[in-house]
Amino acid sequence: MRARRRFLQPRLDAPLPLWMIFPVIFAALYASHFSLLRLPYYWDEAGYYIPAAWDFFRTGSLIPITTLSNAHPPLPSIYLALWWKMSGFLPEVTREAVLIVASLGLLAVWRLSMRVNGAPIVAFWTVVLTAIYPIWFAQSTLAHGDIFAAAGTLWGLVYALPERNRNPVAAAGWFAAAALCKETAIAVPLTLAVVSFGAGFRVLSPARWRLWREAAWLAGSILPLAAWYAYHYAKTGFVFGNPQYVRYNAETTLEPIRILAAFGHRVLHLAAHMNLFVPVLMTLAALLLKPRLDADGHERSGVNQPVQRRILLLLLVNALEFSVLGGALLTRYLLPMYPLVLLLAVSTFHRRVPAWQGLTVFSAAAFVVGLFVNPPYRFAPEDNLAYARVIRLHMAGIEQLNARFRGATVLSAWPMTDELSRPELGYVDEAYKIYRLEDFTPPEIARAAAEPQAYSAGLVFSTKYDPPTIGLSLGPASEALDEQYFGLHHDLPPEAIAAALRGAVLWKKNDQGQWIALIGFSR
Repeated sequence: MRARRRFLQPRLDAPLPLWMIFPVIFAALYASHFSLLRLPYYWDEAGYYIPAAWDFFRTGSLIPITTLSNAHPPLPSIYLALWWKMSGFLPEVTREAVLIVASLGLLAVWRLSMRVNGAPIVAFWTVVLTAIYPIWFAQSTLAHGDIFAAAGTLWGLVYALPERNRNPVAAAGWFAAAALCKETAIAVPLTLAVVSFGAGFRVLSPARWRLWREAAWLAGSILPLAAWYAYHYAKTGFVFGNPQYVRYNAETTLEPIRILAAFGHRVLHLAAHMNLFVPVLMTLAALLLKPRLDADGHERSGVNQPVQRRILLLLLVNALEFSVLGGALLTRYLLPMYPLVLLLAVSTFHRRVPAWQGLTVFSAAAFVVGLFVNPPYRFAPEDNLAYARVIRLHMAGIEQLNARFRGATVLSAWPMTDELSRPELGYVDEAYKIYRLEDFTPPEIARAAAEPQAYSAGLVFSTKYDPPTIGLSLGPASEALDEQYFGLHHDLPPEAIAAALRGAVLWKKNDQGQWIALIGFSR
C-alpha cells in the first residue's frame, strides 16, 4: 500500500509522474511527425543503419552482411528488429519505433530540468524547445544511432549531473546503453568520471570515497562497449570497423588545421545553427540583468554554478571530440548537447527576465521557421525538413525512371544507387542495375563519358545543398578548407551533365536548392 501511495503521489521535484508525461510527449510528437512516417529511408539510414538492422532481422548476425561494418554498436539494430518482428518490416513501423525513443529522450529532458532547476514551467519550455528545434525534430523519426544514444545519454545525465542525490549506478547503466547505440557517447560518462575523480582530492573521507566510487561506476560504463569491440574483432579482424571507415573518420581527421576548422564549425553548431543563435544571444543579454525575486523575497531558482560548469565542460568536450573524430561535420553527433544549451537558456530567462516566457515563444517561433526555411549557407538536409523534400524528390525521379526506363542500367551516385538497388529501402519493387559515380563533378562525369555503353539512363541529383545565394560565408579561404577537409564539392547542373554524356534531360524538378533530373540517351 505504501509503495502504491509513493507511485501515485507526486514528488516535490517531479509534480507530475513520468508515466503521465510520456504519453503526452509521444502523442505530440506523433501528431507533428504524422506526414513523415511513411517516407522511405534517407541517407545514412539507407547506407548503414537500416541494412545493418535488416541483416540482424533476417539472419541474427550482429555484424552487417549486406553493407560494410563500421563497428557501430548493435543496440539500435536489435531494437528495430524487435519492432519489425512484432509489427512488420515497414518504414512507418521504423519511424514510430524511433519516435518512442525520441519521446523517451524528451522525457529525460523534463526529468533533468526538474532535477537541476526544479521549476515545472522551465522543464515544460525546455522540452518544447528541444522537441521543435530543427535538428532534434528531424532526427526524431530518422533511424540513426544518434537519437538512440542521445536518449540514453540524457537519462544518464538525469542521474549523474545534479549536484545532490546522484545515482552513479543508474547513470552508468544508461550511459552504457547509450554507448551501445553510438560509441562516441562514451565521452560524456568518461568526462564526468574525471570530474568526480578530481573532486575527490578536494574533500575529506567519506565524501572522497563516495566521489571515487562514483567515478569508478561512470568509467565502468565503457565495459559493455569494450566487450562489443572484442566481439567485433573476433568476428571481423577489425576493432573499429573496416579500414576505409576508420581512415575517413579517425585518421584523415587528425591534421591540426582540419581540427581547428572543425572546432570552429562545432562552436557555431552549438551556439548558432538552425536559429539557435536566437535563444543563445538572448541568454547572453539576460545575464546582464539581476536575478528576480520570488513571492517570498528570495532569488528565483536556477541551475547552480557546479552544474553549469559541468554542462559547459560537456559542451566543450563534445565540440572537441567531434572536431577530431568524424569525417563529416554532421550536427546530429551533438544531439544530446542541444537540450543542455536550451536548459541553460530557459533557466536564465526564468531567473532574470520579467516577461521571460515571451523570449521562449520567440525562440520557438525561430525554431519553427528553421524547420521550413533553409539557412543562407550550406548545411545537411537532415538538419531540418529539407531531408523530407529530398526524399520526395528522389521518389518523384524514380517514378519517372519506372515509367520510361524500367529495367535500364542507371547512371547515378549514392544514395540513389542504394535506393535503386535495394528494394528493402522502400523506393523500388525490383532492383535496377547501377553504374556508380561518386558524385556529379566534372572528373566523375568525364569518367562516365568514356564508358557510354555501361549505362542506358541517368538519374542525377544534387548531392550537396547549394543555397541560391550564399548569405553567410567566411570567404574563399573557408570554402577551400571545406573542399579539402569536409567533402565540399560542386555538382554540374543536369544540362551540363547531359551534354557531356551526349544525352538529353527528359525531366527535371527543383525544390528549394535541391534538384533531380532524368537523362535519356539515343544510343
